[in-house]
Amino acid sequence: MKKDAKKDAKKDVAKPEKKEAPKVQVKSPFTKPELEVFRRWLLARREAVSGNVTKMEDEALRGTRGATGDLSSMPIHMADIGSDTFEQDFTLGLIENEELELGDIEDALERIADGSFGVCEECSKLIPRERLKALPHAALCVPCKKKEEDEAAG
Repeated sequence: MKKDAKKDAKKDVAKPEKKEAPKVQVKSPFTKPELEVFRRWLLARREAVSGNVTKMEDEALRGTRGATGDLSSMPIHMADIGSDTFEQDFTLGLIENEELELGDIEDALERIADGSFGVCEECSKLIPRERLKALPHAALCVPCKKKEEDEAAG
């Protein structure tokens, strides 16, 4: 009988949850001059993307009204209305993508400032220089990015 009571007592005891080990803070492998080059690239890209977003927003808004603010430029034929709606939706999708890139750029600038630029946010391994030269705002190494995309897909 004592064995059964011990088993029941063990069942009632909640098992402590395993805590993840804190990630080790890995410093950026880049020198200050190299980080400055990346910072300049990111700032230039941020300026270009910001200009693109503003231009696309203006075009999307202009599509709904004429330059004079009246509705005289509105299409009358149903096919024209459908085309205009498609173009506006497409432009809004592009704006959303550009705004996501702006957020990624801001995050990369913060990583430069805090000294973690070039380190994968998931596994703490170094992101290859080639990847950062192609995509300076990358926060993940290629294997971690692939894993993230695979999880999102299914």
